[in-house]
Amino acid sequence: MAPAITTLAADAPELSAANTGFMLICSALVMLMTPALAFFYGGMVRVKSTLNMLMMSFISLGIVTILWVLYGFSIAFGTDIGSVVGWSSEYVGLSGIGITELWDGYTIPVYVFAVFQLMFAIITPALISGALADRVKFTAWALFTALWVTVVYFPVAHWVWGAGGWLFEMGVIDFAGGTAVHINAGAAALGVILVIGKRVGFKKDPMRPHSLPLVMLGAGLLWFGWFGFNAGSWLGNDDGVGAVMFVNTQVATAAAMLAWLFYEKVRHGAFTTLGAASGAVAGLVAITPAGGSCSPLGAIAIGAIAGLLCAMAVGLKYKFGYDDSLDVVGVHLVGGVVGSLLVGFFATGGVQSDAKGLLYGGGVDQLVKQAIGVFSVLAYSLIASAILAFLIDKTMGMRVSEDDEVSGIDQVEHAETAYDFSGAGGGASSRSTSAAPAPAAQQTKKVDA
Repeated sequence: MAPAITTLAADAPELSAANTGFMLICSALVMLMTPALAFFYGGMVRVKSTLNMLMMSFISLGIVTILWVLYGFSIAFGTDIGSVVGWSSEYVGLSGIGITELWDGYTIPVYVFAVFQLMFAIITPALISGALADRVKFTAWALFTALWVTVVYFPVAHWVWGAGGWLFEMGVIDFAGGTAVHINAGAAALGVILVIGKRVGFKKDPMRPHSLPLVMLGAGLLWFGWFGFNAGSWLGNDDGVGAVMFVNTQVATAAAMLAWLFYEKVRHGAFTTLGAASGAVAGLVAITPAGGSCSPLGAIAIGAIAGLLCAMAVGLKYKFGYDDSLDVVGVHLVGGVVGSLLVGFFATGGVQSDAKGLLYGGGVDQLVKQAIGVFSVLAYSLIASAILAFLIDKTMGMRVSEDDEVSGIDQVEHAETAYDFSGAGGGASSRSTSAAPAPAAQQTKKVDA
């Protein structure tokens, strides 16, 4: 992310219509990523959980938007307090901001910066939901989302991107969210699933994706929206840094997808569509913190490394026994860690800053900074998220009952099903009218099914 706030020079910048329009388009692209994530996750679950998975992402658009306007933007990007949080009264309710007031040091209005950052805040808790598929009460999830963004996301965003935030001032490089978004969400997912436990039938019953075309659609839309997520994070388009980030996003994603498929072929003997989609997302995650500091060749290396390591990591849940339903830990946590740490190796010193990694003669300084950023965010999010989940579980309960989980969370929580097959009998009218009706027992079975 571009520096959050800088001191205005004597020749303060003027509003740029081009940069403002560019950033509004990028904001819309990032907004699209949350419904895209809903498609991606929705196709990966069993049919009886499809709507619940869609809604766990979609509800974030409502809850986080309101909280961001009321106080989230102020906590994340207000005047620094102790290098931990921010606060500016004029940002509360976005009520004290002039319509042409510029974000300090940039050529876009404060409103544009606020709405762009809002879209990041929306998708981050939605990422967590994939680890909790099939078993969480919707009301509990909604409450968790509200509490989590308040206690975890808003402060961490200030640490990483806010002027005065301790990681920002240390010089940790996170161009577009490796720590604040992906490690943050992945660690939170791990913290919550350790509290709420496994799905009924984990490691026993088949839990295959019900719609791989839906998964591929979601992955494609995520890839598309990610260009706004990454290239837009420089907050303008004047010096070519955003263009480098755009190229690196494409390059790393392609490399990660190919690396994941290579691993699958060697390990399991097949190239799967789920592997292609998951590999692409792993590459997108890994390049997010690093793409503004590396070259395209570095982006290929980062993507390939992330694709291989994330493909290996998704199997860890079976080894260690934690039920990460849709591999949020394996892809987002591991991918975020890989991409953030590899900045310390592949930063060229010639793109977003002069910081250089080990492979470019920079020594270990930047790698140490990256490691501090990675593990501080990971530890805080893991612990805080586990505590929030524990408190909700002990008060209102986080999980649906075992019977409701087995029968299907869509009907229980939303009184709907994803697909209506009642009109898809096909050929009923062509049957002989003299055909004998099915026995009552068979009719009952059909209705129950």
